[in-house]
Formats: sequence, structure tokens, C-alpha cells
Amino acid sequence: MFKENHLIIGLFFLWNHRGQHPGDEPGKANETGKKKYRCGGMAMNRFDKHKGYSRMFKEKHLTLGLFFPIESYEGSIPEMNIEKQMKLAKRAEELNFAALFVRDVPLHDPYFGDVGQIYDPWVYLGYIAAHTEKIALGTASIILTLRHPLHVAKAAASVDKLSGERLILGVATGDRPIEFPAFSVDPENRSTFFQEAVLVMKKAWKENFPVIQSPRVHMLSGDLLPKPRLSDIPVLVTGHSSQSVEWIAENSDGWMYYPRNLRFQAELIKQWRSHTDQFKPFTQSLYVDLTEDPNHPPIPIHLGFRVGRNILIEFLESLKNAGVNHVIINLKYGQRPVEEVIEELGEEVVPHFPALNGK
Repeated sequence: MFKENHLIIGLFFLWNHRGQHPGDEPGKANETGKKKYRCGGMAMNRFDKHKGYSRMFKEKHLTLGLFFPIESYEGSIPEMNIEKQMKLAKRAEELNFAALFVRDVPLHDPYFGDVGQIYDPWVYLGYIAAHTEKIALGTASIILTLRHPLHVAKAAASVDKLSGERLILGVATGDRPIEFPAFSVDPENRSTFFQEAVLVMKKAWKENFPVIQSPRVHMLSGDLLPKPRLSDIPVLVTGHSSQSVEWIAENSDGWMYYPRNLRFQAELIKQWRSHTDQFKPFTQSLYVDLTEDPNHPPIPIHLGFRVGRNILIEFLESLKNAGVNHVIINLKYGQRPVEEVIEELGEEVVPHFPALNGK
């Protein structure tokens, strides 16, 4: 178990971030849409043969992934040397990390966070898929309110098909204020557009020549190709995305959340499990600045901590015991060469939380 003194000293700070995202309270959501679109509960056994899902998720297990860019950098724009990034991606696969994640940042807002991996997520995922073989490929997360549902459905199905069923589709409503007017989207429609997109994608993947009528889709003929081999793709909702926990549990295939203190996260996961009829995974992100001292106590940084590997292992074990199934590590604030950090994580930490279907 993660030692209580470490929790108090180094991790309780995460509670201070609890109000950073809309609906960031167990049981609460910022629901702005009037009409609710439902696509029914998703049976999780359909993904047992999905290579990405089965590599990442299993009840009472925890695996580790990495965010792109796999580098440390100051400011909002990374170096993103493609040769280095692909070399590190391949090494992460060799070291048995379960997944690699990209972000969807349509516009650079100098006053709101960083730009992720810079490149369009779908184009970049295609490039990663061509340079890897087994590791799961995830999005965290595609902004459904700014993209047409049929475009997202086709792009996701294409990546999933070309990668050999490795896509984990994290989705969100978006939270950068400058993007909504830029794309002529009323932010008051976020909840409705988000629900609509999930329904449309699921229906377009599953059915041949589906008839779909929704706020942004009037599809009376035609079909969306390619179809995913399993007629579905795992969809994970990020945060509350202006939805209730009940809606997320019924209409998605998992929940992706932000770093919070253990007590808060455990309560949130308990609530999540109470609304799911069968196992649906819980994922979270975590910023890590790994120190050379393996026993270095945790020091708070933005949405994570500076910490030694042994204490990190203890903390990850506590997350596992709380019900977290996957942790996406972000190395942006690291102070050591990223190559060294990847090797240490891969050799010393990942063996405690390996990819589920092996190397």
C-alpha cells in the first residue's frame, strides 16, 4: 500500500485540482443539453478479441501507457522530432507498455495549456500504427463537439482497421474557449452534440446503410466504410463531458479521468462500478518527473509529482487497489533525459503492471 505519510505529504495536493473541469465531483455533471440520446448498454465481452482493449484492460489489473510527445519540454510547443518519437514508441512497445496516446488540440491557445503532439491525431495515429505492431493506440481525447460524427466514425474505423484492432477512442466535449467560436459551435450544445456523436458512431460502425437523423446528421441512404472488424470500437468518455455518470456508464465502454487524490478517486470509481452491469475500465492520466533516487518522496507538480520509482510503484499499486485499470504517464515536466526515464520505467516499473497479452 502507498504509505499514508507519502499520501499526506505528496499527493493530497491533487484535491486542489478537483474543480478544474466541469462536473468534477462524484455524482455531479454540467448537463447543458435538453434531449438525451441513448445507444444502450455496451456488452464488454465484445472487446475480448480487440487487440488494443485486451492489451490494456482486465478487471482488477492495471497497465501503463505513455502520452505523446514522449519528451520533456518547457512552454506549450514540444520539439517533436519524429525520428526520436518513433524510436521511443518502438522501445515502449518492446518494454511492454500497454498503450500510446495522442491528444486532439485543433488550435494553439497560448493561454491554455500545450499543443500535445502538434500533428492532427488521425494522421499521427496512422504514422504510429505503421511503425508499431502490438501496442494499443489511444486518443485522449477526440473533441466530438468540434468534429462531425461521421468524419470521426470513419477516421476511427480506418485507424482501428489499419492498425489491427488497436484503437482505444477517448472522447471529450472540449474545454478551450477559443475553439468554439473558431468552429462556429455554440458551447451550449456541447452536451447534446457529444451524446449525438457517440450514438451516431456506434450505429454507423454496427449497421449497414443505417438511417440516422440527429442534430448534425440526416443520413437516409449510403453506408460508412470501413466497418470495424468487431463492428464496434471501445469508446471511453473523458471526465464528465457534460454528462451524468449514469449516462456515461450506459452509453460508453469505459471512463477516462484526471489525477485526483486516492480517497476521491476511490469514491468516484465505486460510484462508477455501481452504475455498470459488467466490467468497464477506469483510466486516468498522471504527470511524472522520475528522479534518479528511487526512494525520492513525492513532490507535487501540475497533475502529478516528482518522485522516485519505488514510491511511484507504491502509488500505482494503490491506484490499482482503488480500481484504476490504466494510467497514462505524461513526461512533459521531466528533468532527466527521456531515454533514461523510459528505460527505467520499462525495466523497473512496467514489470509490476505489464501489458496483459505479453510481449
